[in-house]
Amino acid sequence: MVTEFLTKTTLMKKIVILTFMALLSLNTYSQKKTRGEAERSGAKTTAKPTAAAGLAKVDNLVAEVKKGNFQLTITENGKEKDAIIIKPADANFKPTNCKLTVVTASGTKLYLLSWTEVTQQKTDLKTEDTTTNYSVIYEIASKKQVFSNTQSNTHIVEKVFLDKNKTASETREKMRKDGFEFILNADGSVTQKGKKQDIKWIYDTVKMEYVVKK
Repeated sequence: MVTEFLTKTTLMKKIVILTFMALLSLNTYSQKKTRGEAERSGAKTTAKPTAAAGLAKVDNLVAEVKKGNFQLTITENGKEKDAIIIKPADANFKPTNCKLTVVTASGTKLYLLSWTEVTQQKTDLKTEDTTTNYSVIYEIASKKQVFSNTQSNTHIVEKVFLDKNKTASETREKMRKDGFEFILNADGSVTQKGKKQDIKWIYDTVKMEYVVKK
C-alpha cells in the first residue's frame, strides 16, 4: 500500500512539472511570436518624443519661449517665418493664462496677446507677492505693437516693530494695486478702467495705433 501511494504521488508530481513546463514554453513562444510580428510590421514599443507645444496659438501665430526670448512666432506652412520678440526670458520665466485673441478694430485685423506673471520679493521683514497682468495688441503685417497695458496686484506682509528697542512687533498685511484694468470691447476698442476714471481707446488706421477717444 505504501509503495502504491508513493508511486501515485511521484506520478502526480511528474504530471504537475510537465504541465508547468508546457505552459512556460507556450508563454515564451507567444512572446517571441508577438515580438516577431511587431518587427515585421515595423511597430516599435518605445514612445516617440513630441515637440513642446506653444503657450498659446491662433491662426498662424504661436506665443512661446524660444532661444532665450518670449516671442510671438509667425508661421507659414507649419514652419517659422518670422517672430516678434516680446521680452527676454530665462529659465525662470513661467507665464500663466497665456492667450491669443483675434481683434477686429476699425475694420483692421489685430491680435491681442495676454498673460500673467507672478513674482515675489522677500526680505527678513517684508514679503511682496505680485501678480501682473499684461495685455498687448499687435498689427502682425508690420510687426508693430499698437497698444499695451499692465496691471499689478501686490499682497504685502510686513513685520513692524512697535518700540525703538525692537522688542515688540506685529505683522501687517495690505494690498496694493497699480495700473488700469484692461477691458477689450466688442467693437475692438479698449477701455482702461481705473479707480477714479475710465479711458477709452479706439484704433486709428492712419497712425496704426490706438488713440484716446475724444
